[in-house]
Amino acid sequence: MLPLTSGRRARSREGRRIEVSGTVQGVGFRPWVYRTAVEGAITGRVCNHSSGVTIEAFGEPEAIDRFVERLTTAGPPAAAIRSVSFEPIPYEPAVGFQIVSSRKRDEVRVAIPPDLATCPECLQEVCDPADRRYGYPFTNCTSCGPRFTIATAAPYDRPNTTMDRFPMCPACAAEYESVQDRRFHAQPNACPVCGPQLRAVTPSGTPVTGDPLRVAVRALEAGCIVAIKGLGGFHLACDATSAAAIDRLRQRKRRDEKPFAVMARDLEHAQALAVLTVDEGRLLASSARPIVLVPRREQSCLAPAVAPGNPWVGLFLPYAPLHHLLLGLVRRPLVMTSGNLSEEPIAIGNEEALERLRAIADLFLLHDREIVTRCDDSVVRVTNGRPVMLRRSRGYVPAPVGLPRSVSKPVLACGALLKNTFCIARDRDAVLGPHIGDLENLETFTAYQESIDRMERFLDVRPAVIAHDLHPEYLSTQYARRRRGVIAVPVQHHHAHVAAVMAEHGLVGPVIGVAYDGTGLGTDGTAWGGEILVADFAGFTRVATFRPLALAGGDTAIRQPWRLALALVEDAFDGDAPVEALPLFTEIDKADLHVVRTMIRLGLNAPRAHGAGRYFDAFGALGLGRSRASYEGQVALEWNAIADPQERSRYRYEIVRGSSPWELDLRPAAREALFELIGGEAPARVSARFHNTVIGATADLVRGVVRARGRMPVVLGGGCFQNDMLAAGVVRELTPEHTVYLPSQVPPGDGGIALGQALVADAVVRAQ
Repeated sequence: MLPLTSGRRARSREGRRIEVSGTVQGVGFRPWVYRTAVEGAITGRVCNHSSGVTIEAFGEPEAIDRFVERLTTAGPPAAAIRSVSFEPIPYEPAVGFQIVSSRKRDEVRVAIPPDLATCPECLQEVCDPADRRYGYPFTNCTSCGPRFTIATAAPYDRPNTTMDRFPMCPACAAEYESVQDRRFHAQPNACPVCGPQLRAVTPSGTPVTGDPLRVAVRALEAGCIVAIKGLGGFHLACDATSAAAIDRLRQRKRRDEKPFAVMARDLEHAQALAVLTVDEGRLLASSARPIVLVPRREQSCLAPAVAPGNPWVGLFLPYAPLHHLLLGLVRRPLVMTSGNLSEEPIAIGNEEALERLRAIADLFLLHDREIVTRCDDSVVRVTNGRPVMLRRSRGYVPAPVGLPRSVSKPVLACGALLKNTFCIARDRDAVLGPHIGDLENLETFTAYQESIDRMERFLDVRPAVIAHDLHPEYLSTQYARRRRGVIAVPVQHHHAHVAAVMAEHGLVGPVIGVAYDGTGLGTDGTAWGGEILVADFAGFTRVATFRPLALAGGDTAIRQPWRLALALVEDAFDGDAPVEALPLFTEIDKADLHVVRTMIRLGLNAPRAHGAGRYFDAFGALGLGRSRASYEGQVALEWNAIADPQERSRYRYEIVRGSSPWELDLRPAAREALFELIGGEAPARVSARFHNTVIGATADLVRGVVRARGRMPVVLGGGCFQNDMLAAGVVRELTPEHTVYLPSQVPPGDGGIALGQALVADAVVRAQ
């Protein structure tokens, strides 16, 4: 980038070609540039291209300096300027300033923003009976509306969106062509005369007469389940105050206990449902409109079945005019969950939804604007005053994550098995794809492959390197190994977790990486998951780990955590555990108990796993008396939820430094907790002491590494750091003595692991 200069003759004229990268398409950036240029007496032109925006500016040097400065410091609200660079060009006596047609370049950089929540101006029009867009559910402008989910190619122009099939009426065309209008080049611009339309149909596809929106409202008020086509896919909606409606949805969707997200009409109504901090309220009302995990009010109108056994609720606010209209009419909070059967991808097409959801929904609220890319709702929680992404999708994808250094070749990172996302890295940008889900069935795997193909076309990139997990049975690994003409690089799971946090925070290493999750295949062929690593992108040393627990029956132990609890107490008491004194084991068939005990003692189909998450499951099963889990992470989540925040004491533990790696031994903690539970201690206090123990032990391990290897930044990654108490506690224990980094833009769990895979694979290729 050339420096700004001064001291030139005031009446000289010059030209500069200015390149702007970042989120600058579909957000009103070119009209803003036009107005800024006119105000500053600059002539020339601006155009979109597939890598960003190019401006050719002519005028007095001082005026161009001021113009460039405004480009770097201002802009429309939805724009995100990544870089501004410029070079001199011959002066041209241009007449005025123009916005010219977009052009395609050889290289594509993501400049299309994520889908944006309805802006206040559009919402006001939708609610104004005198406005021509009154009640129109597809109202948008350059500051809001669908973007990524309707784009078919770059650059982001109307012919490259699914709005291309809706010719604009004269009124909309006039707005689109007027540089003074906020809808100037708003690609999805439409109105009731020329735009998409709603329709209501039965599960058989038969049209329902009457206003579609009011038909849907009557169905919701009657306790029915309505499938609603939104921005990135379908929602299944029902009355969040009705236990009967929620029970029907659970039965039909095959989702026994996993919490449902709830949409509230506005921030005021959200505050009546949950206790919100200022940061949580700001996040709820942001243009991304994620689902935010917040503590539910005890006396709220929400049915307990929304999130059984869980004091938290996932709340979000309307992000499309259709939602605002619907919530305004129904006047009660709605369950709005992904339009799918559990473990399947979200439905996006009308016919697809009718086929896949007809056994769940009583009514379908459809529209004829096609969705190109599945994009489920994002999920966020606030930890230490900062948002921590739990699921990164709508509202955030495809905004790139800036990298601490350029990758040498384009990389496709395939992600993990659970909560999958993939990542494409090129130069200093990493683009994570939308949330895919668990790659455990054909439908989801097909959606995964389609999403990768679409993103590669969208970015116009052909990866030269492909990164994948070490586990050979992951479908993401098998996909990677089938790709031809690329360099395949296997990446250890927990190294990738650490590298993802490094990448987000611009660290190149070495760092002390704390990677806590349930399971990931280690380089020694065993299951890791409670790891302290010293790492950079090129490699790592495993310095410490958790003492392993036996997983009797393999993955069955995760679904039946009483097996993990039994392994914990058997290990803690050297095979002489007082299991008969524990309520958890009284509900287990004695024959099953004997078989599993034998498996643990003899090591028969009982692989030993180092996962920190398995300890949360084992202690949680003991404290909660819960023998089974209906979804991944349930026991750990409920164990965290009951912890007494006022409790400060902790249990004993040992760090065995004579082994390599060091081993964290929680058997003393297990013995103390067990005797407390038998003695009638409140599970809330036992849970808090367990959490405090893991927090204290983690801090001791990190300090030990610093003493042995020197001071380094500390990064926290892995699914266990979705636990607010654990994450905040470790940060509190280590600061200000150490600099600690938590993930924020990218999920700490497997939903963010692809970012780390990409950076590790690049480092491996560089070294070859």
